[in-house]
Amino acid sequence: MAQPNVTIIKPKKIFRLADFKEIWDYRELLYFFSWRDLKVRYRQTMIGVIWAVVQPFVTMVIFSVFFGSLVKVPSDNVPYPIFVYTGLLFWQLFSDALGDVSNSLVTNQAIITKVYFPRLIICISSVVTKFVDFAIAAVILGGLMIYYGITPSAMSFVVIPIVFVITFMCASGLGLILAAINVKYRDVRYILPFFMQLLIFVTPVIYPASIAGKYSKILAINPMMAVVQNARAVLLGTTPINWALIFISLASSTLLLIVGVYMFKKVERYFADIV
Repeated sequence: MAQPNVTIIKPKKIFRLADFKEIWDYRELLYFFSWRDLKVRYRQTMIGVIWAVVQPFVTMVIFSVFFGSLVKVPSDNVPYPIFVYTGLLFWQLFSDALGDVSNSLVTNQAIITKVYFPRLIICISSVVTKFVDFAIAAVILGGLMIYYGITPSAMSFVVIPIVFVITFMCASGLGLILAAINVKYRDVRYILPFFMQLLIFVTPVIYPASIAGKYSKILAINPMMAVVQNARAVLLGTTPINWALIFISLASSTLLLIVGVYMFKKVERYFADIV
């Protein structure tokens, strides 16, 4: 009696060029996960997609009252509300994407244990959906720029895509590391919110980078500093574009993504067993 053919699928420990093709072959699944996440997030909500605007807007109002009016934090010669909202917009993109990627394997454990597909797709889709939220919340930024009579620089078409790439790689790289750890050690879901609360204060979201003085070089280790500072530079004209900081952040976020993918692939074979 002939033995049936059996195909054994084993995830590799490293990321190969062939994996890019596999992710491309499963691109429809990436679209499905992204669309599913969006529908689940806004289903049975009273204000729907407006929630993507409410969160940064309310935070902007609170920060403007306490840091702008009471503490008198400088804002590089632009109104503090639009100054802090621009920073919050990019910070929220990074923060929300990082949180979702970190928990993506745990929240999708039912499908992970039943069928094979490139697990990286789940993590990528978690970041993609946050860019949709960003686009919705950016409408308020456009309204604030019109209200305050601020015109973005033509260099926005060059710099903004770069800072998006930095944000994507930074959130994905760190998120993949935490996702791999979170599968076995569920402490990540408790530690990450506290970590993000601390990280926002070492990122020039509520204050200009110039206020850090001699410590600004230390803060430059954080890739999100380049994102926030240069986004304000081209959108609000607060400071000149810091190309050196952009290149440093591109390099560090690329390295972070490589390390994240490596750690993710190294433990991927155990996901279905311990998730």
